[in-house]
Amino acid sequence: MDGTIAGIDVSRDRLDVHLLPAGTAFSVARDADGIADLARRLAADQARLIGVEATGGFETVVAAGLAACGLPVVVLNPAQVRAFAQALGRRAKTDPIDALVIARFLEATRPEPRPLPDAQARLLADLVARRRQIIQMIVAERQRGRRADTARLKRSTERLVTALERELSEMDRELDDTVRGSPLWQAKEELLRSVPGVGAATARTLLAEMPELGTLDRRQVAALAGLAPWTRQSGRWRGRSFIAGGRAGVRSALFMAAMVAMRHNPVLKAFYERLLAAGKPKLVSIVAVARKLLTILNAMIRDNNPWQKA
Repeated sequence: MDGTIAGIDVSRDRLDVHLLPAGTAFSVARDADGIADLARRLAADQARLIGVEATGGFETVVAAGLAACGLPVVVLNPAQVRAFAQALGRRAKTDPIDALVIARFLEATRPEPRPLPDAQARLLADLVARRRQIIQMIVAERQRGRRADTARLKRSTERLVTALERELSEMDRELDDTVRGSPLWQAKEELLRSVPGVGAATARTLLAEMPELGTLDRRQVAALAGLAPWTRQSGRWRGRSFIAGGRAGVRSALFMAAMVAMRHNPVLKAFYERLLAAGKPKLVSIVAVARKLLTILNAMIRDNNPWQKA
């Protein structure tokens, strides 16, 4: 591949950039002016591939800003980049990934840039993320209320929980309006919700945070959600399989949907019971159900077919 490859390390206030093959490194501010300057520089360098690591939402505005300028941006799975860094011997398990490692990962793997969701999809992603934050605040405040020693403190936490619950209801109404405002989004949500166990929150999380759904194969979509099993092994020794990385919001939504589906979806309930009968631990079985559910949803979006009991 000719042209410049750019690895971008995203933090709260700064973007560290490394360009290959030139080996140039520089930084810009993570704000509108910094992203605009970066886009102009990468366009002048004829960048052919730009990679940013998924960092809990900090990368969204960066990827969207560069993509809006017609630049080929890939949002990378942090677990894959970290495994690549460890293979190079450059990073321990807990060390941060830098822009040079990201650039070298791009150079070695040449991932295919995919179009980012449009403005409405990004709005939905922001609403879903905000809804999750409000729920976390409600849970935290309820825990404080249970630990409160005085009636006055308990009343304070109750008032705040009530206010947060009102805000959560308002957020749900905004989500409804956003989904109803787009026939395409509404059709996809109805398709996903045709599966027993998949509710509105799960469907909207998938639509907002996994726009690639329906365009990947089952292994790729599982890896993107952080549901692909990894196994530690050395020679003849094999350790336990585990899951890591991926998109935490998507994975959490799928876990909740899997818990419901194990009770109310006859296909997934039977699948879960077969795993238990085979001696699989409960947690391993739940992860397998979540992975199978994601595979089913991915195929449904790909084929535009509603749920059909096999």
